[in-house]
Formats: sequence, C-alpha cells, structure tokens
Amino acid sequence: MISPKERLQALRLRLRERGYDALVVPRADEYLGEYIPADKERLHWLTGFTGSAGAAVVLARPDDERAAIFVDGRYTVQVREQVDADLYEICHLIEQPPIQWLSANLQPGARVACDPRLHSLAWLRGSIAALRQVDAELVADGDNLVDACWSDRPAPVVRRGLLLDEQYTGEHSLAKRERMAKVLVERGADSALVFAPDAVSWLLNVRGTDMPKLPVLPATALLHADASLDLYVDPARLPQGFAEHVGEGVRVYPEQALDEALRGVGDKNVLACPNTANAWMQLQLEQAGATLIATADPVALAKACKNEAELNGARSAHRRDAVAEIAFLHWLDAEVAAGRLHDEAILADKLYSLRQPLPEFHAVSFDTISAAGGNAAMAHYNHLNGTPAELPMDSVYLVDSGGQYTDGTTDITRTVAIGNPPAEVRRLYTLVLKGHIALAEAVFPPGTTGTQLDAMARQFLWREGFDYDHGTGHGVGAFLSVHEGPQRIAKASSTVALRPGMIVSNEPGYYRDGQFGIRCENLVAVREVGELGGDRAMLGFETLTLVPFDNRLLAVELLTPAEVAWLDAYHARVWQEIGPALDGAVRDWLHAATRPVAL
Repeated sequence: MISPKERLQALRLRLRERGYDALVVPRADEYLGEYIPADKERLHWLTGFTGSAGAAVVLARPDDERAAIFVDGRYTVQVREQVDADLYEICHLIEQPPIQWLSANLQPGARVACDPRLHSLAWLRGSIAALRQVDAELVADGDNLVDACWSDRPAPVVRRGLLLDEQYTGEHSLAKRERMAKVLVERGADSALVFAPDAVSWLLNVRGTDMPKLPVLPATALLHADASLDLYVDPARLPQGFAEHVGEGVRVYPEQALDEALRGVGDKNVLACPNTANAWMQLQLEQAGATLIATADPVALAKACKNEAELNGARSAHRRDAVAEIAFLHWLDAEVAAGRLHDEAILADKLYSLRQPLPEFHAVSFDTISAAGGNAAMAHYNHLNGTPAELPMDSVYLVDSGGQYTDGTTDITRTVAIGNPPAEVRRLYTLVLKGHIALAEAVFPPGTTGTQLDAMARQFLWREGFDYDHGTGHGVGAFLSVHEGPQRIAKASSTVALRPGMIVSNEPGYYRDGQFGIRCENLVAVREVGELGGDRAMLGFETLTLVPFDNRLLAVELLTPAEVAWLDAYHARVWQEIGPALDGAVRDWLHAATRPVAL
C-alpha cells in the first residue's frame, strides 16, 4: 500500500507530464452530492481525510511542491488527526477557499487543472476569472489525473433499484413530469437538465440501492416541455417493471450516450442550474449551440415541498424510529447504572440492532455519530476512523443517527448525561435547548427564509459569548437524502423561502474542543398556522421527532415558564404517542423521562 507521500509524488509526476503546475481535487463525484461511492472518493485516497466536504490543491513545480487541504468548521479537529501536516497546509474552506489560496501562491503563467465533471459551472467560471487576475489559467481537463494514479481503485457497485408505490409518493411520475413541464413552458425552456440523482429518483418514483444511506438512482435526465424525459443510466440499475411504473414518455439510454446526446441538443433553450449541476454537462450543451437558462432546478423545490402522503409517511417513520431510539436510551441508562461503560462502536451497533428489525427499514440515513466525551466536540465525528472511545463518567454522550424507511427519512440527535456532568455542561445544554425551543415555536410569514430564522436558535448562546460553526437546519428528503436542498436554516444567505411541506432539522449545538459536545436535534415540517387574529396567514413548524430530551441535563433556573411549558407539552405528546407501542421496563423508563419538569 503506497503512502500519502508517494501518492502525492505520483500525482505531481502526472501533472508535470501534462504541463500543469497545480491541480484542484474536490471531494465530489460527477453528481456533486454529499454521499459518493468508494470508487469516487478521490480526496480520501489522496489525503486520508474522510469528511463529507473538503478539497485539496497540489502544486507540481519541482521548485514548489506544496499542497493544501481545505475543510469547513465541522472538520477542523478531524482533519488534523487524519491528514499529515508535513504534506498539507490546513486551511479553512470558507475563509480561504482553494482558488484564493492558489491566487496567492501561483507564479505568473501557471496552468491549473480541474476535472469539470467535479465542479459546478458557477465555480468554474468564477475560478477562471479569479486566476486570470494573477495571470494564471484554469484548464478544464476531463481526464481525471487522480484516477490515473489510483492503481487499487475499487470497482463500481451496481445494484438494481426499487419502485416506490404511489401510496408513498402521493403522485404518479407522469403527473410530476407534466407539472414540471409547465414550469419549463413558463420559463421559455425547451428542456431542463435534471442533474441530481435525488431529483431524478423523485421525478420517476424510484429509489436506488447502490449506496443504502442515500437511496437514489445514479442517473441524469433531460426533461422536455412535452413532459417526456430522456434518462441516462446504467440499465442494470433499473428495477423490473420500470417502464410500466413510470408511464409513457420516458426513454432510457446508457450513461455512455449522454455525451453524444448533449452535443446533439442543438439551438434549444435548456434550463440548468449553474450552482448545482456540473460544468462539463453545461459546457457540452453550450458547445452544441444550446442557450442555457441559468436558474435553480425546479424539480428540487417541488421535491422539497412534501405532499400529504409524504408527510404522513414521515410521521409514521418517526413514530417507528422513536421506538428504537427510546429502547436504546433506556438500555444505555441501565448499562451505565450497572457500571458498564461501553465504547462508541458498541453503542452505535446497539442502536442499529434496534432499528434494523423495524418495518420498512432499509438502512441508516448516515453513519451514526456516536461520540463520547471530548470526541463529541467534533460535530461530524466518526468512531470508525480510529479506536472507539469508552464512555467517561460525569460527562455527556452525543448520538446523532437516523434511518431510511420506505415511507420517510429520520435524523435525530440526543445528548445524554453519563453520571453527573459538571454544572457548566448543564448550563450550556440548557442554552442550546432554549434555542431549539425558540425555533420550534417560531411563527413567520410566507416568504421568510431560513437565514432570517437562524438567529432565533443562537440567541441564548450569543448572549453568553458562545456560538456553533454549522447550520441550524438542513432539509430532509422523503426516503431520499438526509441532507436535502434547497431549503436550510443557517447564517449563510439563502433566497429560498420556507414553504409548507418542507422538512428541516432544528439542531443548535455547542462544542468545546477536547472536552464535550452538545446538540439537540428534531426534524420539523413547515405548516400553515391556524387563525391567530392578525391580518395575514402565518407559517410555523410541526415537530416530527418523538423522543424525550434528557431533563437531567437541565439548569432549570435558566428556563422561562413558557419554555418549561413547551418541554412538558412535548414530553406529554411523546408519552401519549409512543408509550402505547412500548411495554415493560422501556415503557416505565419513558414514563419517568417524560415527567413534567420540577420547578
């Protein structure tokens, strides 16, 4: 097995042979999604970094063999544990992005390579302009140079997908395509590039099984104004009965036919998103004479606004998921009380063993974050990347997990007392929970974005001089991606308004390096609020997750009567809806865990 240093040397040799001075290596495949198959994990192969977002830059001049890796605030601790600092300068992905670093470090006349399949068109064009300012050139080279060095690259996984019945989707594929075709006509488009696999999967009411945590069909499609659709996919991935399931107007082609199809579009108006679709596809369309209409993929927004069948499915999935989560929390308390302080791997495996038998369960929705003590300070910690730590007494345990069910996707984080945590931990936990409650109770007019709501969850931490370096809420799909756009709740600017039917997480947190981490996460659905007596309609949130918070971690004196009332009402609902599904010691545990807060 070759070392990271040898991999860098091999890559630099390839770059010099091609006349390049640098290469940008993102963590991405051609679909630009968060979850990518093992054979596309180029950044991991090159650097050893396993996080879900990041990039590297490799310089190749014989007199300048530097490299840098870029990660966001979720991974600043993890990257130092996984990546050799003697080989890579560690940089912040947002504060000093790769092109900015290159602009400061390249010599005039430098040629920088990138694979246009792994970057958005907006990134490519912005980067070309930025490097031109320092007399450097960005070259879109579709011959991926990392792949040329990756001798032990895994073989692709190809599995047959699933047909999703209308009882789960609430709408036939043809009806969805006709609805989207009307949007194309309104925008003067002949066709639309449906680029993201989750959008394709939603549009055709199918799901994939290649990557169980992300049940999407790896495919790309061109949707036309007559509601017909050209699908580019490995035929071995299509489930039996696909043609009858999707209805008329769907033409299937192998993936290899996409290049020729894009070049044959001609002088059509094609709707494509420059921020989410890869540059290579859009460049092919432009070179063929097509006019790109740069706008957000309309399928993404339609998919985000769940219909009543999808919302009912989410509610059912969360009720079942709560049974497993509550059984786990009961078991954990009993084990700690007996002096059995398990390690993070045993805990994660136990939780999986309780979810796995549940009806409609397919897989976890992401790798469980099972974080003991100081490991919880890494917001996206993964115990599989090293030796799992044992639970320390008088601390907190953070467990962030979820499941993929035929009728919905779940995601929940609970922070649990292990023994008697310090008063400072309880104070910070209460500040985090206060923010969670404030957001859960938010009422807002249509047109409000998640950016406008984000501060509601942070306000109590801010007042004490604290914050957290991740978003407060991400979108969640319907048996699709656990991280779904375009909706989000975050500091970062967003023009996407929250709309009825959207599902988002509510997950403020706090993290102290090397000591502990706290996060309180439920999933909520945007809904219309009943009559309030004012002069306009309002929106609010329906909480979907039904698992108690750990009242042992409360600094009750920091809670207002209204916050206590919300918490008591939430716990009463958990008991009422989930209690009947439990029995014996687990039911007794839930009854105690949902008692009203004693003031």
